[in-house]
Amino acid sequence: MFNSFLRLSRFKKRVISLFVDFFALSFALWASFALRLDVALWEPNRAQLLISLLTVVFTLGVFVRLGLYRAVIRYMSDRAFITIITGVAASTLLLVLLSYGLNVFVPRSVPVIYAALALIFVGGSRMSMRMLVQYSSGRDKERVAIIGAGKTGVQLAKALQQGDEYHPVMFISLIPANHKTLIVGLPAFALSHLEEAVHSHRVERLLLAVDADMDVNRRELLTQLEKLELPVQTVPSFSEVIAGQARINDIRDLEIEDLLGRDPVRPDNAQVASSLFDRSVMVTGAGGSIGSELCRQIIRHQPKCLVLFEQSEFALYAIERELQQINLVEGLNVCVHPLLGSVVHRRRCEAVMRSFGVQTVYHAAAYKHVPLVEHNVIEGVQNNVFGTLHAAEAAVAAGVELFVLISTDKAVRSTNVMGASKRMAELVLQGLAQRQSATAFSMVRFGNVLGSSGSVVPLFRDQISSGGPVTVTHPDIIRYFMTIPEASQLVLQAGSMGQGGEVFVLDMGEPVKIADLARKMMHLMGRRERTAEQPDGEIELVFSGLRPGEKLFEELLIGDDPQGTAHPRIMMAREVCMTWPEVADTIRQLQYASHAFDCEGVVSILKTAPTGFAPNGGVEDLVWNLNPRPLVADKAGKAGTVDKAGTDLKSVPRAGKEKLGQI
Repeated sequence: MFNSFLRLSRFKKRVISLFVDFFALSFALWASFALRLDVALWEPNRAQLLISLLTVVFTLGVFVRLGLYRAVIRYMSDRAFITIITGVAASTLLLVLLSYGLNVFVPRSVPVIYAALALIFVGGSRMSMRMLVQYSSGRDKERVAIIGAGKTGVQLAKALQQGDEYHPVMFISLIPANHKTLIVGLPAFALSHLEEAVHSHRVERLLLAVDADMDVNRRELLTQLEKLELPVQTVPSFSEVIAGQARINDIRDLEIEDLLGRDPVRPDNAQVASSLFDRSVMVTGAGGSIGSELCRQIIRHQPKCLVLFEQSEFALYAIERELQQINLVEGLNVCVHPLLGSVVHRRRCEAVMRSFGVQTVYHAAAYKHVPLVEHNVIEGVQNNVFGTLHAAEAAVAAGVELFVLISTDKAVRSTNVMGASKRMAELVLQGLAQRQSATAFSMVRFGNVLGSSGSVVPLFRDQISSGGPVTVTHPDIIRYFMTIPEASQLVLQAGSMGQGGEVFVLDMGEPVKIADLARKMMHLMGRRERTAEQPDGEIELVFSGLRPGEKLFEELLIGDDPQGTAHPRIMMAREVCMTWPEVADTIRQLQYASHAFDCEGVVSILKTAPTGFAPNGGVEDLVWNLNPRPLVADKAGKAGTVDKAGTDLKSVPRAGKEKLGQI
């Protein structure tokens, strides 16, 4: 029946409210006389009945005029109760004036009693109805506890009470003094009583709403929440809400930073800003996960112009649109130039750099997914090695002052082609740094980036959400991790410190065991692992075996003697490098082997070079394994080969033959 009432039209509900108020005010007037005169069945005379009727009708008119009946009861605010107080005050004043004007007997205490009863009946009826509506709707909502009882938590509770999905039942306050208090009508408990409170209130989900200015150790807090095996989610920061980027009730998964297990690395913003402000900056691979975050941070340092170089049309469109929005909202007035192109095309790179007077290049364009590069050896080497070479030579020719390569910890004693190609790219830049001094080359090496394309975090999240199983390659596999903003800040910081030929690495704390990360994500998403000891768990953890080219652990340093820098968490590696003639010879061999589609030859050359490459299996290239032999070579045994389509690769014209490796 109550649900039938809720489904009535707005007009019918207003009419019902009007009649309810009529009877409530009439009863309040009668009860005020009965109480004052101490007569249980008081009967008014004709004059008293007249002024009572006039008072009630006038009060209803005031309520209508003030908009009380336009207020939706379930969303009723304090303003509605101010309207009731105003209407009742006007009603009381009219009662006094009518009693004097018409010379009707009304004891002086009756208006006071009437005012109190009218407020109770009119206001109380609406409060009772609102509680009934909220209780009725709350029965079908998920019961949640809000972690944090500050302004963020209070705003979240109010927003959720008006929503249709979550029913807030309590606060977990990080301030012990708030234990067993009431905050916006909800009980608050101290963190020390977390488990007991969660069980007694039948909480089904935990929502993190900690104020940004509150000093709290989020890692310790998450460790406590993890034990409850309930889904843990978070809400946007107030800065995002104020900027219009999100609403306070936009529930989202935990920030990736919360899974890191260490404090984020903070850059020296003054040094970074001085290296970017009013300069012409170019980012290759600008649409990728690292490249796009680099662009977001660079634009806020207000360079003169920002050149986005990307081969994916959609990725370029997406990042350019986002940067233009940042430009507009923050009033940065930075010229953003979106350019399609590939780093393997040297002359395109040089033309772009010359045209926009590029002074700094951040080279983020690369193939970085280990199994995919193992299955596409030639393309991986072309993009990672030759792409770096062509972009770097273009930078030298165009007079670029600084060129920063984004490298990886997989370049250290690599067991896969991707890592070996990135180490070879480092050696190329170190060789170029010896050959000339006009352009400073620096390399930045870091571990796995949480949340980037190919990262395990979104993969695990999808697997857990779909019911599992969660796949991990090996129970003992460990990795260093950092966040996308951290990685980008490190690149910018290193760029501001580089003098030429350095390899910068980040002190990334302790490595993380991937299986432990998977279990942590399961627990924080409210799922239990299914094991022999716990057969009723929801998610199974499956170990699929190491993939081609994968190592149990990664390293950041080739040598054991890193050098400190001006930043306490950034080190400079001291490692073996090649002279430029040695680099040129290796590149020439790679070029011949690539043109002949000789995957075994490419792998052999990478092993011979001082890359530390030690593959743990054979060649995994998918095409090569179907036809494991080089294409037919010419009499010279060089790059003049004929593929199966009959194309003489030697006859294909190449631009820029005057320099090594230009295609």
